[in-house]
Amino acid sequence: MKDPYEVLGLQRGATKDEVKSAYRKLAKKYHPDMNENNPLKDLAEEKFKEIQWAYDEIMDGGSAGSYQSSNGSGSSYENGSTSLFNIRQQIQTGRFQDAIRMLNGMSVRNAEWNYLMGVCYVNMGSLGQGMKFVQTAVKMDPGNFEYRNFLNQILSTQNMYQQRTYNYGRGNSSVDCCTQLICADCLCECLGGDLISCC
Repeated sequence: MKDPYEVLGLQRGATKDEVKSAYRKLAKKYHPDMNENNPLKDLAEEKFKEIQWAYDEIMDGGSAGSYQSSNGSGSSYENGSTSLFNIRQQIQTGRFQDAIRMLNGMSVRNAEWNYLMGVCYVNMGSLGQGMKFVQTAVKMDPGNFEYRNFLNQILSTQNMYQQRTYNYGRGNSSVDCCTQLICADCLCECLGGDLISCC
């Protein structure tokens, strides 16, 4: 198992601020949205996942067991315990219920935990509930591009649904169309014209 500090290009014992700074720099570089047209986008996505994993392991002390407490052996990562990296893999394969079960079994509920819970609920169709988790993630880590980007996507989707509902309630009536035509005809007649000659 890789050393999470090495993945982020840091020395052991780096401060949390140094970890956050390195993570943000690398996450921005390898984020899937930044590499859509990159022919190596699959590699960039794998690197992005690795960066996420390294960040979680250092900041959470490793949900699968502390990397630091393993004295560098890395064996704590190979014991099959749940980690946010494993949960991301569940999400990528569409196993949202399993991911939620794993998340509920974790004691550390940081920004990443809230983000992943939000992703699960949104993908299962609970947009409102998922948005609450993602909003919490953004509040806990406002500089995280991934969380903010996903929240913006949710808000955009929500606005689209609201607009469709609004238009469905308004514009689907032929009576409205006739009323608008008659009003337009009256206005034309007031100005000396005639839009509809039979009225």
